[in-house]
Amino acid sequence: MVGGGLAGIAAAVALQESGIDVELYEARPRLGGATHSFQRASSEGGPDLTVDNGQHVMLRAFTAYRGLLERLGTADGIDLQDRFDLRILTPDERPDSRLRRTALPGPLHLLPALAKYSLLTPAERLRAASASLALGKLDPDDPELDATSLGEWLDRHGQNDRTRRYLWELFVTAALNCGVDEASLGLSAMVIQNALLGRADAADIGVPRIPLGELHGRAAERTLRGVHLKTKVEQIVSGTRLVVDGFPVDAEAVIVAVPHPAAAALVPQAACPDRERWAGLASSPIVDVHVLYDRPVMDVPFAAVVDSPVQWVFDRTGAAGLGQTHGQYVSSVVSAAGQWIDAPVAQIREAFLPALAEVLPRSRRAAVSEFFVTRERHATFRQAPGSAALRPPSATGVPGLFLAGAWTATGWPDTMEGAVRSGLTAARLCRRHLQKGNVR
Repeated sequence: MVGGGLAGIAAAVALQESGIDVELYEARPRLGGATHSFQRASSEGGPDLTVDNGQHVMLRAFTAYRGLLERLGTADGIDLQDRFDLRILTPDERPDSRLRRTALPGPLHLLPALAKYSLLTPAERLRAASASLALGKLDPDDPELDATSLGEWLDRHGQNDRTRRYLWELFVTAALNCGVDEASLGLSAMVIQNALLGRADAADIGVPRIPLGELHGRAAERTLRGVHLKTKVEQIVSGTRLVVDGFPVDAEAVIVAVPHPAAAALVPQAACPDRERWAGLASSPIVDVHVLYDRPVMDVPFAAVVDSPVQWVFDRTGAAGLGQTHGQYVSSVVSAAGQWIDAPVAQIREAFLPALAEVLPRSRRAAVSEFFVTRERHATFRQAPGSAALRPPSATGVPGLFLAGAWTATGWPDTMEGAVRSGLTAARLCRRHLQKGNVR
């Protein structure tokens, strides 16, 4: 196993449970890949913070991801809503809005909430409901949808700028890490259908209550045998022979579970003749803005924000290991963050502290004891029109060599669920290959 992110962890756990010996090589000193935590010492003598590299959320529809947490013994590390309930904050004097599902079966469960959604006019709500039902009839696997952006489709279905900002961007930008004009219609339809138009409980939101490092990486280290950290796979020579820290290692099968640029440089040309095409996937950044206030400033665990550089806000106080006496730790997640990925911290602070004060009025009276920024330049692949055609399958042209990662052809967007599903697919193919060779 090459790579110890969620895809590699999922594949390794599945194979180990099947009685197959797994050696997992990870170049970094930890498992978890893009979902990890680090310690940050206080600059003013306060308590240290346990900081996640970025805010990750799950939905109840993430069945494969939830299954992995069960296997790792950390499923209780997620606070999962009993019922989808989302507050939407605005930076003006309008009262906060709310979207909350009812007990009706899907896809009717969100219609009452949409009918009362105060940020849209009655006419806009009606057109949004009509567009939602039309989206539900699309086939996400249709190649023609992959050639079109969601923005083009919304234009054709009467969705004006307000409806885009106050409804579609809330979900699509967060799910696909790109704006509606840049998002693949096929992936957008898949997200809307699975999260909002399918099972009534599919969109219930789960937020980690413990650090990501404990939820994934350290739990995997306790679960898996044969983990080799700070160990670099430098080359796949041919078939399933690896060069690991300068030494040849022969394996019966290999799963490459690293980001697509690294995978393209690692796998032999014979295994993936079209590997150069993967570069066309490109990437999209995410920026997280972290603020420690000296007192509570928000009374909900998370909320979405419109008409603001702030897109989502989360209360991270408990997950960071802080008690109530140390104030409140708030993180703001900015998807499709090209505008901010290279901005100096001072510029981000100048923009985001006033923006947070507009949507969290109590923060105007609070002192800021910590302000810092984390950046993921390549947080996801760019899920734009044409991206589906560039995503490779798990199987390669070399028997016993497989690919895993949220960037492979899972049919899912680049999410934790997509990563886990890719690992399970690779593990299933690997198991079948080993069984054919009568290898255990």
